[in-house]
Amino acid sequence: MKRFFCMLLALMLTVGSCFAQEDFFIRRYPLSESGECIVNDVLFSDAPAPEDNNRVFYEIFVGSFSDSNGDGIGDLRGIINRMDYLNDGDPDSGLSLGVEGLWLTPIFLSPSYHKYDVTDYYTIDPQFGTMDDLKELIDLCHQRGVKIILDLPINHTGHQSRWFKNFVNAHTLHNPRNQYYDFYVWAEKGDSLPAGRTFAGVFGTDLLYEANFSDQMPEPDFDNPFVRQTMLEVALYYLDMGVDGFRFDAAKYIYFGDHAASVDFWDWYIGELRKVKPDVYTVAEVWDGDGVIDQYLPVTSCFNFASSQAEGIIATTAKGGDVNRFTAYLQSYLTKIDRFSDAALPTLFISNHDMDRAAGYLTAASGHMKMAASLYLLTPGSPFLYYGEEIGLRGSRGGANTDANRRMAMVWGDGDTVQNPADTTYDKQTPYSVKDLYAIGDSLYNHYKQLMMLRKANPEIARGQLTALSFADTKLGGFTCTWEGSTVGVFHNTTLNPITVDLSAATDVPFALISGSAGEGEATLEGTLLTLPGQTSAVLRTH
Repeated sequence: MKRFFCMLLALMLTVGSCFAQEDFFIRRYPLSESGECIVNDVLFSDAPAPEDNNRVFYEIFVGSFSDSNGDGIGDLRGIINRMDYLNDGDPDSGLSLGVEGLWLTPIFLSPSYHKYDVTDYYTIDPQFGTMDDLKELIDLCHQRGVKIILDLPINHTGHQSRWFKNFVNAHTLHNPRNQYYDFYVWAEKGDSLPAGRTFAGVFGTDLLYEANFSDQMPEPDFDNPFVRQTMLEVALYYLDMGVDGFRFDAAKYIYFGDHAASVDFWDWYIGELRKVKPDVYTVAEVWDGDGVIDQYLPVTSCFNFASSQAEGIIATTAKGGDVNRFTAYLQSYLTKIDRFSDAALPTLFISNHDMDRAAGYLTAASGHMKMAASLYLLTPGSPFLYYGEEIGLRGSRGGANTDANRRMAMVWGDGDTVQNPADTTYDKQTPYSVKDLYAIGDSLYNHYKQLMMLRKANPEIARGQLTALSFADTKLGGFTCTWEGSTVGVFHNTTLNPITVDLSAATDVPFALISGSAGEGEATLEGTLLTLPGQTSAVLRTH
């Protein structure tokens, strides 16, 4: 650590007042002569990983991330310009955040700022750029080993879609032979409507259409083969362009209240995608308890909502909670996925664009944000982090009851002109920008970077078979991950004080060295005795 702080001091003395984009990327660790990375004086190499989906994804709410043309709205060119921040393509440089996948919220033509009411799935919204911009971003991601998935909201379209206009026109003309006549779920005034479902009316007619989210978001009828094929062709178009997969919005509502039917649909839909791209990565938003999510796991990865938000198992553990309980849940969760599916991956996260920002209930000052990051990023599968989480970006729906408050502008500190979405009312934004945090050795941003490097350098974490360990002191816990005959251990201390444990009391794995530690101090290993400072995590290896 002395070596690091000397480097940091030298860097800060030479930065001066000028702040170019490359200044975002400091070398977090020193390198050996062979180019390998050293953490806490223990050498480890950036081991090559197979081309799989066990990677950290970074969710970008496109309109709020980075603005390239000065109109205040984030765009695809802004993301391209920030790729060196996200992943510079050199895992040994230690300069970029190191994310391995991007999830872009909807980028299709839409009248709203959030773009979940799509008007045309085959047109990039001009506020975000062009199809050529998307192709360039895809190519750039792939050059750097980064996968890119698009948010594909097909449960509903926008009411300005030509499909919906054709649907209304077909009913106005009383022409059931028109292929759009049954494109949406519909009824007529006076009909007995299904319980629990919401229908909106077309002005001046008796026509009603299902619209459970908004009267501006009509819902297609997926019993109609034409609808299924139309929606399938959208995904195939973008797969052909080179995207690596999709996040499916509102996946459990394809057949409102009928999970079995919705699962059958996704089984067919994703099955068709796999015929074209066998390794397509799909992750579904099934915002519900584990019992409901379990029904979808045989056909796709699903976000783990039990891990998220203020009362989720990550946040409660990070705030000095029972680590044994967390690791036991992890093992149960992963075992369930293995039992249900060959296709699904674990997908832990703490917040996304529909939730209050985690920095509001964890906070960087308390150390809870760092602890939460360590807990979920050092796990198998494909954890997701929400843009700005790494700098403690804040945002809460609050009394204004607007999701725009959860999707506020990334704070770069270098003159980026991106602005908050319209109607935001939140005024307690993070006091720090990327510019502020990149040069502070123990900042939240550098902690995230360190975790990415630890995960990358120890591929057993992302891909291994997890075995939870049980310790008498529930505030220190951990697990082992075994992959291709190699085993690592991941251990966490969620308290403010150092804890020493005898590893032999929980495992017979002969750990011999510390690959790295992250948090408020440096771990030490003497024989089988592991000492973890407060709010610190460590990765141990046998060789």
